[in-house]
This record gives sequence, structure tokens and C-alpha cells, in this order.
Amino acid sequence: MILQVSISDMKVSNDKDDVIITSSLGSCLGVTLYDPVSCVGGMLHALLPQSNMNPVRANGNPHMFVDSGFETLLAAVLELGGNKKRLICKVAGGGTFLDQKGVFKTGERNFIIFRKVLWKNNIMIKGQEVGGSVPRTLILRMNDGQTLIRSRGVEVPF
Repeated sequence: MILQVSISDMKVSNDKDDVIITSSLGSCLGVTLYDPVSCVGGMLHALLPQSNMNPVRANGNPHMFVDSGFETLLAAVLELGGNKKRLICKVAGGGTFLDQKGVFKTGERNFIIFRKVLWKNNIMIKGQEVGGSVPRTLILRMNDGQTLIRSRGVEVPF
């Protein structure tokens, strides 16, 4: 089954028949976590870097923000049987869209906060496709944990 992750959304699965997908990654950050032993994984599509920017919105939807969204993704993957020490983490997006003058730097800030959250959780990035101005689709196949990037009609593993 295809599990579509919208902006400010998250999906997790332990079903080997599932494929988790998010599209339109510009300055947003797409994050995958996958445990290759238990075949548990998930994906987050976060819009903004820090939940303290708007605590009321973060309380209503923690997936909108990189910091609170990652924490909920990690908790959900672990709850389904994932093991933190085995997690494979990959990230895409964080580009410079609609901000060509570099005023807001949302994509850059998203990635900086993401790295801080990973450091806090003692998780390393195993693959990244970050920055630039090319929109991306992020795909996680639950049967084998392969993560793919689709951009401009080309799909490649990373």
C-alpha cells in the first residue's frame, strides 16, 4: 500500500508491502528512519525548524516542525519495534525555494535544527540530498528499507 505523507505530516509502518512517499520537498525537510532487522520505519515531512516559534501550532501538529516532528517520528518507530541503535536515518529537502535572496533561509535552518536533534538523540545521518533549488520526492520501501529520491523524472537510491 502507498502511504502518502503530506506537508506537516508523518507516517510509520511495519508492513513490508507498504511504500511511504512524500513529494514537493523544497525548503521542507523529509526524514526517514528505518530499522533493517525489525523492518519498521517511517517518514516525516516538516515545514519549519523549531516548535518554539509557535507553541500553539506545535501542540496541535508537532509534525509541522523539525524538532518536535522528529521526536514524534522516533517515538512512533520505536513503539512499533524499531531499535534506536539500528536506525538508518536519511534526509532530503532543505532547499532554497521562494527565497532566492536568502532572507529567510528556511531550508538551511531546517537542516541545522535537524542535525542538532540527531546529535541529541545520538543518531547519525546515513544519506542526504539537501539544499539546492530542485524539488524532490522521497520514497521509503518497507520491504527492504531502500530510500529513493525522485527529481525531474529521475529516481535514484541514496
